[in-house]
Amino acid sequence: MAKLSRASACVAALLALALAVAACGADENGGGDTAAGKIKVGKGVTSKPCPGGAADRGCIYLGILSDLTTGPFAPLAVPITDAQKAFWKRVNDEGGIAGKYDVNVSRYTRDNKYNPQEHVAKLREIEPKILALAQSLGTPTTLAALSLMKRDDLVAVPASWWSGWSFDDGGLVLESGYSYCGEALNGLDYAAEKFGKPKKVLAVGYPGDYGGDSAAGARIWGQATGADVAAVKPAPNAAAGNQDAVVSAIERRSPDVVLLATGPAEMAEIVGKAVAGGFKGQFIGSVPTFNPAVLKSQARRAVLAKYRYVAPWAPFGSDDDAHAAMSRSTGGKAPANDGYTFGWMWSYPLKALLDQAAKDGDLTRAGLLKAVDKTTATYEGGLPDHKLGGASENVVKQALIAKPDPKAPTGASVEKDFFTGPTAEKQEFTKACSKA
Repeated sequence: MAKLSRASACVAALLALALAVAACGADENGGGDTAAGKIKVGKGVTSKPCPGGAADRGCIYLGILSDLTTGPFAPLAVPITDAQKAFWKRVNDEGGIAGKYDVNVSRYTRDNKYNPQEHVAKLREIEPKILALAQSLGTPTTLAALSLMKRDDLVAVPASWWSGWSFDDGGLVLESGYSYCGEALNGLDYAAEKFGKPKKVLAVGYPGDYGGDSAAGARIWGQATGADVAAVKPAPNAAAGNQDAVVSAIERRSPDVVLLATGPAEMAEIVGKAVAGGFKGQFIGSVPTFNPAVLKSQARRAVLAKYRYVAPWAPFGSDDDAHAAMSRSTGGKAPANDGYTFGWMWSYPLKALLDQAAKDGDLTRAGLLKAVDKTTATYEGGLPDHKLGGASENVVKQALIAKPDPKAPTGASVEKDFFTGPTAEKQEFTKACSKA
């Protein structure tokens, strides 16, 4: 009996040790539901400090999937990512989440190359280690991963303005600002006010739900106003000279306004060549079409004369608390472009959601999802407060118009401050425009 008792004791001790080791391993890797104070935690949350974080706080790991090297939006995506790292550093410096957790967005940053397959592969790699995605760059890339996100209850901040995020994501996608569809409506409303109502519009946009959503907005605008609207698709990330088909379409159709939903390189080539060829109309761009580097290209004069873009918020250096915080994060130095502004502004909803979930005592993925409908994002004056959750009454319609300005910190300044055009105001957003 004594031997059996000692054997049983040994087995019990070994089991206890094994459980302890397993628990430590789960905590280090961010897995397992454990109690940390009064806050329930799970994947992506550890009791161990973040690398370089406060010793008396745990760590929330967030993932970033961005276009960091070879894709068409890498010039914007790198500063987007830099801004998000700076945003969360500021959160940590001010006490973290609920005073209990710092946030780390560096360990699980990966390059998606603006490629849906690459995006999904990298998400599979980091998913077990993160609580949420602080950035999911691109509409087609994020859509490719949406089924996985739904399966794993993974909340994400999109680096994208697709109109479907308000309706088709199950509450998982925390968008900020307008949609590409609303952007097109406001851009054309502005063009009508500034240059005279266009009779003919040509929508030029990438294949997929970025260009498709913008083109859908143009079609809706045409139906509302009686304008003739046509669309043409450029080749994404094309080499110089590959936009000649688009330029030919502009020459052939002779539209009053060309609505652009491309990257900056394609925008500059299209605008430069079309104006050199005698085009007299106007170009209205989606916000991702601009990069101040185009003002150092051969297209500079044409871009300054004939191009404006629609934006969801003001450029870097503007006068509100959010922009002041951005400026402090860079030591007052202007970033390469307004990708930095995008990344900073996009981060507010997830910060608000983490705060709410922590207040509710549940920093698990399920806890974040439960908290979505009760959370309102505040943007320190950079945008009006915005209630999270997919509902038509929560859709943002307002926009502003920016113009290239070589003297401005990031090459652009506000031409028309926040407004909602008459066509955008009347539009009932109940589903994604590009599927309407």
